[in-house]
Amino acid sequence: MDLSSIDPILLIAALIVAATPILLAAIGELVVEKAGVLNLGVEGMMITGAICGFAVAVETQNPALGFIGAALGGAALSLIFGFLTQYLLSNQVATGLALTLFGLGISALIGQAYIGVKPPITADLDIPLLSDVPVIGPILFQHNLMVYLSLGIVAGVWYLLKYTRVGLVLRAVGENHDAAHALGYKVVRIRMLAIAFGGACAGLGGAYLSLIRVPQWTEGMTAGAGWIALAIVVFASWKPWRVLLGAYLFGGITVLQLNLQAAGLKIPVEYLSMSPYLITILVLVIMSADRSRAALNAPAALGRPFHASS
Repeated sequence: MDLSSIDPILLIAALIVAATPILLAAIGELVVEKAGVLNLGVEGMMITGAICGFAVAVETQNPALGFIGAALGGAALSLIFGFLTQYLLSNQVATGLALTLFGLGISALIGQAYIGVKPPITADLDIPLLSDVPVIGPILFQHNLMVYLSLGIVAGVWYLLKYTRVGLVLRAVGENHDAAHALGYKVVRIRMLAIAFGGACAGLGGAYLSLIRVPQWTEGMTAGAGWIALAIVVFASWKPWRVLLGAYLFGGITVLQLNLQAAGLKIPVEYLSMSPYLITILVLVIMSADRSRAALNAPAALGRPFHASS
């Protein structure tokens, strides 16, 4: 094994790229869960965003329009979930699982016409002066716009939840929807907006995969990224900056195992490929060991249905 072939600067830069789709999906799901809704359909929304973004980008030859289409596609699918769970009061866990299966199926159907098609190139942003700084430049200032947008969304969600009235209302709905309703807040409307935001973020994460990370359409290309995003929200104890840390941790493991394969590590490739998922499960087991702490951090009304007459 030749570890000298691994460039640490390129490794860290690749880590940021690998973490971005999961970060986008996870920060959207954090907002949804802060509103008291458990949406297990993140995988379905990501794969739907991947094909919607890919199709729009190919047809218009405009990656920006592709990302907008992906956000709209993910949000549209999430609103189906929202209608079923918030208005028809269906079970959130079962509906989320069904949403994932539906997303995987509809994306495979739409994607038949785009197999083997190359999307338009999404250019990286070389920030003047900063991108030329040794070490730091290639790591932080030579990425595409979506990387910086994902960081901006994390910062925006943190600020909104911590310092704004909107964030206070959202957290109130997630902690005690009956009390929020008694104060005159529109619980269902607030949750629907949070669900739509989460779907849009998941769609953007999916489009990042199909347009930038792996610029092609492949059926099932999310490969469990949505489930990892769900796990990262729990790992992060529903805190935005910890979501960033968790996404980068998973991205780092993913990139490292690819580099170790390229360096010729004498371990079957299947073990290396499964390592990011095994480590994620291990982290969740450790986090869940203290159940009282996990319950303390989770929104109190998470997963509980709301009815105005209850």
